[in-house]
Amino acid sequence: MERWFWIGLGGAVGTLARYGVSTWCQQRFGVGFPYGTLAVNVVGSFLLGVIMQVAAMSELLSPTLRLGLSTGVMGGFTTYSSFNYETIKLVQNEAWMAGVANVVITVAGCLIAGVMGMIAAKRLLAI
Repeated sequence: MERWFWIGLGGAVGTLARYGVSTWCQQRFGVGFPYGTLAVNVVGSFLLGVIMQVAAMSELLSPTLRLGLSTGVMGGFTTYSSFNYETIKLVQNEAWMAGVANVVITVAGCLIAGVMGMIAAKRLLAI
């Protein structure tokens, strides 16, 4: 039951962080492209890479903390469903290039960010 609590609390924190980042991105860059969703998915991929690599290489994160951070915080922070919806809306609005760019940048950006997070964690733990 304790794990459920930490995952739920982490999800609430991640959701609020996602809302904050998305709102900031809309205010800063406008609403013509889903910058907020792109930002949370790339940053979230990096952070999840860090979390999982730290958990794999050390005992710094208990299994409960790992679940709270990965499934909870990162699960609440990142959002495939928003990415999907926003890409479909771009295509429906005949913004084909923006739709394709969103898919390519999100997929490539998240993969690269995930690998970078794992590398960063390895280097931090090697200190």
